[in-house]
Amino acid sequence: MTESLNPALARRIALAAQGFGEAMPSIVRANHLRRTIARLGLHQIDSVNVLTRAHYLPAYSRLGVYDPRLLEADAWGPLRSRRLFEYWAHEASLIPLPLQPLLRWRQAMADAGETGWKGLRIFARDRRADAISILERIRNDGPLAASDIESGKRRAGWWEWGDSKMALEWLFWSGHITTATRRASFERVYDLTERVLPQTILALPTPEPAAARRQLIEHSARALGVATAKDLRDYFRLSPTEAHPAIAQLVEEGVLQPVKIDGWNQSTWLHREARRPRRIRHAALLAPFDPLIWERDRAERLFGIRYRIEIYVPAPLRTYGYYVLPFLLDEQIVARVDLKADRKAKALLVQQKTFESDAPAHAGEELDEALRSMARWLGLDRVIFGDAVRGV
Repeated sequence: MTESLNPALARRIALAAQGFGEAMPSIVRANHLRRTIARLGLHQIDSVNVLTRAHYLPAYSRLGVYDPRLLEADAWGPLRSRRLFEYWAHEASLIPLPLQPLLRWRQAMADAGETGWKGLRIFARDRRADAISILERIRNDGPLAASDIESGKRRAGWWEWGDSKMALEWLFWSGHITTATRRASFERVYDLTERVLPQTILALPTPEPAAARRQLIEHSARALGVATAKDLRDYFRLSPTEAHPAIAQLVEEGVLQPVKIDGWNQSTWLHREARRPRRIRHAALLAPFDPLIWERDRAERLFGIRYRIEIYVPAPLRTYGYYVLPFLLDEQIVARVDLKADRKAKALLVQQKTFESDAPAHAGEELDEALRSMARWLGLDRVIFGDAVRGV
């Protein structure tokens, strides 16, 4: 029989699966951070630095104040101590090394020109020789960034990628190269994959694509707790064709258990090991790309809010602000804040606060404390509140 869950329990299951509601350590050490990333499966990378880059925030939301150098050491530190690698998972992501074999099928598809952005696929076929010549330069000269090559005419667009950058990104997508480090400007520096990833990881057997995708869906289900097919697919950006056989097999094996939730009008599954807490106590500002809310339809189902990032919306048309973080208080999202780090003034600027209509009376006090804590974490001396404070 299909079990029925009420929406409040589904929300608690999802929060617990994501690591909310657990006691925060008094001192965050590397093992705390690694457990958090292993639980989530990835941290999405984003270069926007209005507040701080988004990949630093999920650990902060779950663990509290921590030293970002712990993350940087695992991602871009000395090769012998690396624990993370960069690849396309849920967009560009930092991923625990043990998951690398599960993404080799995607690299093989990119190498064959069967996946990836249309502008990159040309390097798998018609312009493969151009990309291989860049690969050989890296092999002979060592790590290089796109700015070190300076080949090709720059193009219009969000990233203004030139031909060399596009060739490098195809080599990256197809697994020939990976990120060796990041420069101060956050520019990616590439090197041969075999010179960056540990031999112990490279020596792991490559699963059949169907088996790899099944393991990815299981990771997604464990990280989400309770999820629809779209939620499960979205976590590692799998297509319906790739995901549905995996879901069906996991259901057959009993790993995924069908459930019904009021208001969820799609087939929904519960991971068999999902915790069912009686309550969640947690206060956290959430990055726009936090796994809890990055699938916007899921965020609306869980919390009853319509959340969209408004960076690309013209200023007069924005509702909540430019770089807006939802504020989670226990089991509700109770407010949204538009934040900016003014590093010269050493101040956290609260450009707009918007409370949800059902926010409890103490939400303002809790939010102010969360903002002060974030300012301390970012090395800022004060919090400056604007006058745009309103309810909805």
